[in-house]
Amino acid sequence: MDNKKFSITKNRRLYNGLLLVIFTAILFFITIHKLETNKFNLKIGDIATTNIRATKDLEDIYTTEKLKIDAMNKVEPRYRISPSVQMTMKNTIKDFLDTTRDIKAQESISINKKAHLLNEKQELGLSSKEIYIALRMDYKSLNNFENNLMDLINQVMGNGIKETELEYEKENLVKTFESLDMKDEEKQLGLLLMNATIKANEFLDKSETDRRKEEEAKKIETVILKENEIIASQGTTIGERELELIRESGLLKEDNKIPIGVIIGTVMLISLGMSIIVGYIYLFNNEILYNNRLLILLIIILSSIIICKEMYLISPYIMPVATAALLISMLIEPKLGLLVNMFLSFFLGFILRLDASTITMYMISGGIAALIAIKQEQRYNILLNGFIVGAINLLALTSFKLAKGVGGIDSVTTAGYSFLNGIIAAILTLGSLPVWENAFSVLTTLKLLELSNPNQPLLKKLLLEAPGTYHHSILVGNLSEAAAESISANPLLARVASYYHDIGKTIRPYYFAENQFGMENPHNKLQPMQSTTIITSHTIDGMALGKEKKLPKEIIDIIEEHHGNTAVAYFYYKAKELDKDIDISIDAFRYKGRKPQTKEAAIVMLADSSEAAVRSMKDLTKEKIEDMVRKVVQGKLKDEQLDECNVTLKEIEIIIHSFVNVLTGIYHDRIEYPNVEEKSEA
Repeated sequence: MDNKKFSITKNRRLYNGLLLVIFTAILFFITIHKLETNKFNLKIGDIATTNIRATKDLEDIYTTEKLKIDAMNKVEPRYRISPSVQMTMKNTIKDFLDTTRDIKAQESISINKKAHLLNEKQELGLSSKEIYIALRMDYKSLNNFENNLMDLINQVMGNGIKETELEYEKENLVKTFESLDMKDEEKQLGLLLMNATIKANEFLDKSETDRRKEEEAKKIETVILKENEIIASQGTTIGERELELIRESGLLKEDNKIPIGVIIGTVMLISLGMSIIVGYIYLFNNEILYNNRLLILLIIILSSIIICKEMYLISPYIMPVATAALLISMLIEPKLGLLVNMFLSFFLGFILRLDASTITMYMISGGIAALIAIKQEQRYNILLNGFIVGAINLLALTSFKLAKGVGGIDSVTTAGYSFLNGIIAAILTLGSLPVWENAFSVLTTLKLLELSNPNQPLLKKLLLEAPGTYHHSILVGNLSEAAAESISANPLLARVASYYHDIGKTIRPYYFAENQFGMENPHNKLQPMQSTTIITSHTIDGMALGKEKKLPKEIIDIIEEHHGNTAVAYFYYKAKELDKDIDISIDAFRYKGRKPQTKEAAIVMLADSSEAAVRSMKDLTKEKIEDMVRKVVQGKLKDEQLDECNVTLKEIEIIIHSFVNVLTGIYHDRIEYPNVEEKSEA
């Protein structure tokens, strides 16, 4: 037996290991395929066929540089006035006038000779006429003339003259001289001297201009293209900027090879995520590893990913991620549902490049979905859960965006999809739940509640054909439920299994004492062995009926195990009395079922025997009930019926007290009621 168990365990480990490897490989290929299909084969000049969005925050270098250039171009060039130009201009005119005075002072030579000498020494390009004008001016006039010219130079050159403004200033000098209080000849000479010496004295200050441009450029902050912002809109031409940003986003398909880094990173990411789920199962609920619930878990995860990928094409807000949390909570356990929801939120966020607000929405709504799915009393409640999940989606999305300071939900469409998300998740859960229950024989709370309905065919059959057994089963259900609650077993399973544990008695109802109302006991006409065969066959008949009506395996197991391999002592001793000379083995009078394998099966066994034993007693008191229950329980322990289940002695003591409390309440009423009636009649 031990070798067989070891072989089954070893095979189960190999099966689970292979299952996890296959599942991880499928996730890997889904991830790689999605990441690669998200890439674009583009070059400069191509047209974007769809909106291309940034996968992360990117530095938009091209836009930043353009803004810097624009800022630098707006800087006005800086100029500086060169004082040396003005000084040179003054010195040149002054030298000419001083030379004129010196020559003019030579009285021994003629005016013509003076003109000849002055002409030789001047380099201003004056004609003979202008030279004669200068020589004919007296000293006072020359001094006044010089002063006027110096003032004019200060006035004209003081504000600075750029090279481009020189011709304009020369033209302007004509008007200026016309307005001066000077003789016409002096104006003519002055204008010629000014035009001959005037030069641009305001020049571009390149170093200062460059410094100011750098200052303005530094004021421009680096442009950041936020995650999920559009790099290139549909229909626009791909330029150098767009191509570089697409490359930095990891969206540019530059060759047909998958980078080794992407492969390694993807494998590690999936392995780390799965290790959390598998680690939790191994440490806190390793029973999943020894039944088909691991397969259910992996199929739900995989199906959710595939469905969400397709729904993403409509909107990232409509993916029914909460479906997995709802199903796993109802089919396996809520804590695992929470964990899987976190895994799916991050995984889908990675392969679909969801933004932080969307991932947060799915984590919160899926987590709440796992919690509210713990207790479901009607299937339509799942739809109500869908409305709750939809409302949580709206609340989570709005609160996240408000906290980030970007306002609430930005469109009615987004809000509608977010709410519809919960409804779709509920519909998928409600529609697929019977498939999971039937295809994988999973017993859920909803299934148990449905089976507890008195209108179920087997229960109706039991009520009509074996009413005494039906009443007994209801009482056993009450006992079992109370006891299961007291030791943290599954009270609903214990109660519902109690309702069905004796359905095999409907095959021959009148061979069981509780159904013999005012009739002769048919066992009086049978041999003890025949009676034993009929009595013990009700577990086998019950299993057959259960399988025929497709009862869950857990209930069929309890039908088989609720008598274990106990002996039908009454007929055993009756057989010994009839044939005292024959050595009769008690094993021939035993049930052919397994011993209880679970706490619930053990509770039903003890409740069944305790209720039957107490019902047969008279003049019941609490003490007598407790003594009888203890005798029943001790008998089962002595017969080693509880050796294969994980019920402890401490839990057995709790079960006894629970039985006594319930039985005292039931049979106390039955004892007191006639007394009350008699007193009323008196």
